[in-house]
Amino acid sequence: MCFSAGASFAGAAVISAIGVATIMEVPKSSYKLFAAIPFFFALQQVAEGVLWLSLKSGGNQAIQSAGTYIFLFMALVVWPMMMPMAILRMEENEKKKKLMKGILGAGLIISLYYAVCLVNLNVYPRINQFHIQYVNDFPRIPGHIAFGIYGLITIAPLFISSVKRVSLFGILIIISFLITGILYKEYLTSVWCFFAALISAVVYLSIRESLEEFRLANPRLIKLISDHAFWRHR
Repeated sequence: MCFSAGASFAGAAVISAIGVATIMEVPKSSYKLFAAIPFFFALQQVAEGVLWLSLKSGGNQAIQSAGTYIFLFMALVVWPMMMPMAILRMEENEKKKKLMKGILGAGLIISLYYAVCLVNLNVYPRINQFHIQYVNDFPRIPGHIAFGIYGLITIAPLFISSVKRVSLFGILIIISFLITGILYKEYLTSVWCFFAALISAVVYLSIRESLEEFRLANPRLIKLISDHAFWRHR
């Protein structure tokens, strides 16, 4: 999180609580990866909280590097794979699943690109006007192209998905992305992830609504599961 270590750790705690509530509401195993998104954001915020403390104190370089690379690995390498994969696992429409597989393939390529950049090129964080800025020497033109594809493959699946309220998650991410790009352009990676974490509560709403639909469509199955859980704990 771009404002302070305390804000990062507090945000991580809140988002983790959302994650616990979301996982508990999962109606199907295929929804688990999508339900894990709040935990993904929480881990990012913990990594950046540690980075804040390290930068402020001028402490251990190894800890600083760990915080930097954990945060950037999650944001640049994991996320382009995780989002289309999570939506693909939930999707039941065969045509949309084929389209999602193509997007996932593009996500794997972008993840590989950023992984190569992180391994072979320089990147370091610095505090600048109460924000963390990740300075790097990634190729400029390929970087702009990769970032455009990154945005497409992480947002498009949310509008393709047949699952209710998932598109709302996409709309809020786009709005937060635009606000961040206008107001905090130099700190885009850090600040946008903060706003995206705040709206991860929509993941919980999507899962909960899907659970309600699942209960209505499968009342006997829900009763059998409940009865099994009851007798198992007696």
